[in-house]
Amino acid sequence: MNPFQPLPLYGREVAERYRHHQTGMLPPHIFAVASRAYHAMLGRRGVHRHQLAEACKCVIAPVSQDQYFVVDISGESGAGKTESTKLLLQHIMNLCKGNSQLEQQILQVNPLLEAFGNAQTVMNDNSSRFGKYIQLRFQNNTVRGAKLSEYLLEKSRVVQQDAGERNFHIFYYMFAGLSSEEKDMYGLLDPSLYRYISGWFGTQDVAQRWKHKYQEVCNALDMVGFQEQEQVDMQAILAGVLSLGNVTFEPEESNGSVKVSEASRGWLKAAAGQFGVQEDELLKCLICTMSVTRGEQIHRFHTQQQAEDARDSIAKVAYGRVFGWIVCKINELLAENVDPEVELGEIGILDIFGFENFAVNRFEQLCINLANEQLQHFFNHHIFQMEQAAYKEEELPWETITFNNNEPVLNLLLAKPLGLLSLLDEQSAFPQATDKTFVDKLNNTFKGNLHFQPGRGRVLGFSITHYAGKVQYAAEGFLEKNRDTLPANVHGLFINSITPLLSVLFTEMKLDKVIASGSSH
Repeated sequence: MNPFQPLPLYGREVAERYRHHQTGMLPPHIFAVASRAYHAMLGRRGVHRHQLAEACKCVIAPVSQDQYFVVDISGESGAGKTESTKLLLQHIMNLCKGNSQLEQQILQVNPLLEAFGNAQTVMNDNSSRFGKYIQLRFQNNTVRGAKLSEYLLEKSRVVQQDAGERNFHIFYYMFAGLSSEEKDMYGLLDPSLYRYISGWFGTQDVAQRWKHKYQEVCNALDMVGFQEQEQVDMQAILAGVLSLGNVTFEPEESNGSVKVSEASRGWLKAAAGQFGVQEDELLKCLICTMSVTRGEQIHRFHTQQQAEDARDSIAKVAYGRVFGWIVCKINELLAENVDPEVELGEIGILDIFGFENFAVNRFEQLCINLANEQLQHFFNHHIFQMEQAAYKEEELPWETITFNNNEPVLNLLLAKPLGLLSLLDEQSAFPQATDKTFVDKLNNTFKGNLHFQPGRGRVLGFSITHYAGKVQYAAEGFLEKNRDTLPANVHGLFINSITPLLSVLFTEMKLDKVIASGSSH
């Protein structure tokens, strides 16, 4: 059980006890997992992968080569996976002596990623809203580099949070940590004014804690190697995202289109300045779509809903590009600098969001729970199926272990062409399709499936019986989130931004290097 407070279980004295312990001599501990994985990667005798997993609830498996190991830290939302990941990294760096600049940079990655990728949910005040896979690369017993991969950033959180939840931490840290002069420079006003953070800031004690966290983020940016101008540009873009969220629309009486409301004209101007673009060009991206047919430009004006969707899409993609750029920058700075011919050992650490079942479950929860279904299947395959097959092959006596096979649920979700995600892609490709037509398609396709239940009453949704229990999903927004569309002229707008970082993020040449975080499944 996660106590949500520091315990005297992870200090230097405890770390030393687990540094060279023998298997089974000490109680299970995350430091034991780190130590055993590290020594197994080094090829030390007496360490076997079956012993590695006994130290805590995780799977440790070799990957293709003897010197490649992966630690999968599992658990439901709020179980303490992210904290365990930090402790695992900390102990591995201690085993490497932990004194080099590279090792310190690797440890500084976590507070940076938490600020931009974590948020408060009803289950957890510091919930990871993305998945990450960290690859530590070693030459002998020395870490020589690291690589980070991220998955499924919950971009929708930028523009919408449920009751009792917050936006990503970094927005609150900025308001608490920036000086008055810096807020003026970025055009930031009172935090209660911003719709994307719900006007919910917190008590004075909380603000003081956020101020300290902001300083940690700045220190981490400096330590990892981000330039001062890059940090300025990044915060200007975040300020622009907040200002953009306050832009509202109203009908244009003369031609039936929409216009920016008079009350929010100032927010449009602020967002344009923070993004480093022309105000009228940003306005065009919000209220109309431009296309070229036979050399002629055609402007199709948006409805109010379409204008609001365009606003939110721009905010989400801007934040997603910043997050992806941070990950790419980290990878550039932490890349190993060794001869390609040198064979490196590797320890991978997988930390993804845990299984979620909230009062309202959306597209994001389906993606998260699918990832957990796949991990559960991996666990079943390695721990139950492969081991029992080995016993049978070697003709060893054992009592057959039964387990709940979740393959039928994975087939329901992933089968082609009639799995849920294939049907979602199919519906997303039809301009006239709606969330209701998608749900109707599911109800017809999965009629009689034991793991699928249609929504009850007037609720537009459906339920799936996962390995961890039944989850009811609200289908509203599934198609829009899966399409993840961006107004066509936004790329051109931001490429020409006078904010250097924003221009880089939207330059086509750079897109293959920038992770389009949290796009479709």
